[in-house]
Amino acid sequence: MDQQATLSPAAGRNRWAAVAAALVLSGCAVTSAPLTVGERQATLGADRAAMLGGQEALSGPLSLQEAMARALKYNLDYRVKMMEEALAQRQLDLSHLDMLPKLAAGAGFTARSRDLASSSQNVATGTQSLVPSISTEKQQHTGDLSLSWNVLDFGVSYYSAQQQSDRVLILQQRQRKVAQQLMQQVREVWWQAVGAQRLQDRIDALLKETEAALADARQVEQQKLRSPLEALNYRRQLLDVVRQMGIARNNLAQAKPRLAALMNLPAGQDFQVAVPANMPVPALGLDLERMEDMALLNRPELAEARYMERIGALETRKAMARLMPGLEFSVGQHYDSNKFLVNHSWSDAGLRVSWNLLNLFNAGTIKGSAQAQLDLAKAQRLALNMAVLTQVHVAYLDLQGRSRQFALEQELSDVEQRIFEQNRNASASGAQGRLPAILADANAVFSSLRLYQSYGDLQNAYGSLGASLGIDPLPDSAASHELPALTAAFAGAETQWQAKVSAARAAQ
Repeated sequence: MDQQATLSPAAGRNRWAAVAAALVLSGCAVTSAPLTVGERQATLGADRAAMLGGQEALSGPLSLQEAMARALKYNLDYRVKMMEEALAQRQLDLSHLDMLPKLAAGAGFTARSRDLASSSQNVATGTQSLVPSISTEKQQHTGDLSLSWNVLDFGVSYYSAQQQSDRVLILQQRQRKVAQQLMQQVREVWWQAVGAQRLQDRIDALLKETEAALADARQVEQQKLRSPLEALNYRRQLLDVVRQMGIARNNLAQAKPRLAALMNLPAGQDFQVAVPANMPVPALGLDLERMEDMALLNRPELAEARYMERIGALETRKAMARLMPGLEFSVGQHYDSNKFLVNHSWSDAGLRVSWNLLNLFNAGTIKGSAQAQLDLAKAQRLALNMAVLTQVHVAYLDLQGRSRQFALEQELSDVEQRIFEQNRNASASGAQGRLPAILADANAVFSSLRLYQSYGDLQNAYGSLGASLGIDPLPDSAASHELPALTAAFAGAETQWQAKVSAARAAQ
């Protein structure tokens, strides 16, 4: 019984230790918790409001300049790039703080169940020389305020801050590239929407007339007023017109939703585009050599490559700085409430030198790795230069080809329209049946469709050539970031673009 009584406290402590360990382990266990359907549904309204809220409503026909301004202001992908740049700027601000000295403040409280008593022992005899004594209270308060600065850390942080500054500039160049691509897409889709709006009513009228002719053809076939083969061929031609017009109408119907998506308008919203009175042929009066120089100077990808090369050079300097000895200065103010101390507060200062000698053996490897990164950045920039020059030549040839194709489509459309007029007049006078007029109308519609598609391709090629030269379609400045000011600025952006081209032409 005495032995069991002796063991029971230890057993109790073991039991409590097991319980404590179980609680700790259960707290470390994390299980997956997927979002429920209700939780996902609860965010739908807020997400929709965040995507589409705060936009100015359309007040009239949409011009190309307003479409570009709306895309620049409301497009979500472009917003992401702007937020990435803002985040990088915040990280740059944080990197500046790494160059500052370290100022640390600390305070503490300690308590003991028993006195921290100690005695001394004679080394020669091994006997106790002093009676046990204490020099520390059971409870005491401490406080410290210290300032330290490491010269090596400052140098490394300085180079890191410069690298972060270049990364901010890189994100600005990427934002330029996204804006160029966005404006190019808006230009292309806007002209597709113009063609869709101009041709929609004509296609609907042609389909209505064709359906009526089909109904007559079915009656003729049922009444056997023509031979079966002639009646079937007649219906086949009419059905082929319906099929082709249906495909064209479906393709045209996609233009406005695509344009709305670029401007972040609600899906399915109906709007009108401002159809221009004419379709001028854009052109750049520069030779290829000058275009190459402009591209190598202005392209955002090449600017990004140059910043990456500068980051690589700074990485080499960082690697060399880490090989140097570290010199650390420190000063501090301290407090201790221990009543046995003669001085409860005191100040101190220190100077410490540290050097990782193993870095001396790895100096060649560290420097070689940094130099390899720099060489890679240079090689990438040279390869990108060649790719940019190729893009300039391809864009230039594409613009020339699109210009020739548009001129051909203009002449062909004019011929098809005149043929349609002749057939319509003949059909109205009873000189011929309805089928030739319907077929001529279909050919005229398809010719107009190809004309607008060709002009849209021409405008897209013009924008691609400007983008390959690094000329921003964005205005250099705007009165504000409000939609009317952006629209007005985009209205003058084309003039600024031509002014840049004229200045480049004058420098030839």
